[in-house]
Amino acid sequence: MVRLTIDLIARGTSGYTKKKRDESMEHFLKKITHLYLEDRGIDEVGDDLSLCRNLTVLYLYDNKLAKVPNLSQNANLTHLYLQNNEVSKMECFANLRRLTKLYIGGNAITVVEGIERLEMLQELHIENQRLPSGEKLLFDPRSLAVLSRSLQVLNVSGNNLDTIRELQCLTGLTQFMANDNQLRDLKEIAHLLETWRRLWRLELADNPICHKPKYKDRIIIMSNTIEVLDGKEITDTSRQFLRNWAASKLKKKEGLSRGSTLISNGETELPPVRDHRNRNDVPGFMMPGGASYIMPGLPKKQFEDILARSSSLPNSANKLGREETLGSKAHSDLSTTKKRRKKKHKKVAITNM
Repeated sequence: MVRLTIDLIARGTSGYTKKKRDESMEHFLKKITHLYLEDRGIDEVGDDLSLCRNLTVLYLYDNKLAKVPNLSQNANLTHLYLQNNEVSKMECFANLRRLTKLYIGGNAITVVEGIERLEMLQELHIENQRLPSGEKLLFDPRSLAVLSRSLQVLNVSGNNLDTIRELQCLTGLTQFMANDNQLRDLKEIAHLLETWRRLWRLELADNPICHKPKYKDRIIIMSNTIEVLDGKEITDTSRQFLRNWAASKLKKKEGLSRGSTLISNGETELPPVRDHRNRNDVPGFMMPGGASYIMPGLPKKQFEDILARSSSLPNSANKLGREETLGSKAHSDLSTTKKRRKKKHKKVAITNM
């Protein structure tokens, strides 16, 4: 067992506040502002610290303290370091109204409580508590109500948390660390980010949520203020790129959704079906028996050969529904040529007689 004594206190000061030879111990203790008592095996503090009335920073981490020491006479404390001890309950903070930073991680605390009067507290580090199996760190609503007015930095990493919804009231947060928990709801994070408008650092590594597709990209798109995510800096360029990508993807998705809706409602704009019987751009022919036939697209020479052969079909020329076609014209020209040849042969025969 190691109990804190005046001699140990005197040896825990920095070189700038060493006791002078002609200086009384009482005077010396009163002028101490910083005490470095970490890793001394201390398990009991006692009342001697009450003599250090101007103490502002106290390092008591890495000791064996089973409870928070009575610091009611040290009202000027602003920084208190109690991490890695054996503290199981948050108490004895009532008179520390000027406290701005409290480091109490690595203990055995199960409930964040007893800090209702710490109205100036800006940082609370309560990570990695040694919790009973299957339990998670809890928060007293009264303590959260006070913290909501001043808290800027909160570290709750390694506390088996599966939800942080109750922390929504901490609207002044600028840094939030919750690594190594059981957080898995991305919608919950999105809702909190809408409230935490000053947050620039977010640490969520080693949570189930990190395994969701595009987890980091979605977080970056959600917040305008986050500059560091899981230890990596976020640039404005990367944020803008991701937002443009998300907007493009959303637009494409909306277009596909609209198309599906139109098809299901029968509202698609399809081109009208044309009646081939009224077409004037492709020559039409009447097949034997009155059947209509539309010529397909063919090379010019092959098309003209088919037209010439079609002229021999019976009654075709009389059943066309428009003016003389190319086929009938070719047949007429052929008959005229034969008549001229016959007249020419007759003239030659008369001349030779």
